[in-house]
Amino acid sequence: MKKNKISKNWIRKQHRDIYVRSSKIHGYRSRSAFKLIEIDNKFRLFLNKKTLLDLGSSPGGWTQIATKKIINGKILSVDLKKMDPITNSKFILGNFLMQEVKNEILDYFDEKIDIIISDMAPNTTGNKNLDSLATGELCLEAMNFSKNIIKKNGFFVSKIFMGSNFNEILNIAKGLFKNVSIFKPKSSRKESKENYIICKNLK
Repeated sequence: MKKNKISKNWIRKQHRDIYVRSSKIHGYRSRSAFKLIEIDNKFRLFLNKKTLLDLGSSPGGWTQIATKKIINGKILSVDLKKMDPITNSKFILGNFLMQEVKNEILDYFDEKIDIIISDMAPNTTGNKNLDSLATGELCLEAMNFSKNIIKKNGFFVSKIFMGSNFNEILNIAKGLFKNVSIFKPKSSRKESKENYIICKNLK
């Protein structure tokens, strides 16, 4: 009964959510599309950029926004879950943590990348501290990968939670990038500890 009650509450919340409704009106695959729009509006993420890697891309909301912003460029999306094709982008079905997937990414671009965005998150356990820690580890993995393949003036953007490894991630980012900001989009639910770390200009 308790699980059914939670499910019904979630459904009611979705129906009331202005971003869920707006995503359907605009044809976006997820409400998270608005998070990337807000990030771009504040940090001018896509200005003069031509290559983008989207980690944890499914169902494709962020990739949809990227294809509207990057014309005649290269956009690659990666996820463990299947994602329906999006025009002007390529999709790799696989685990980013595996070296063979990383090699596929490197082979596809064959050059350093302008933007790397990550909305990766593990399957939730219900333990907020554990989920926060696991999401942070994915952020660090993506950041570590980015430092070798991102352009000097490139952007690295990743989901991050206000948890036990938050300060560690922030300090590592500041050691790698000249400009580091923490940003919570309005479209991110108020009750969520979700934030985004915005990094620019490698040291």
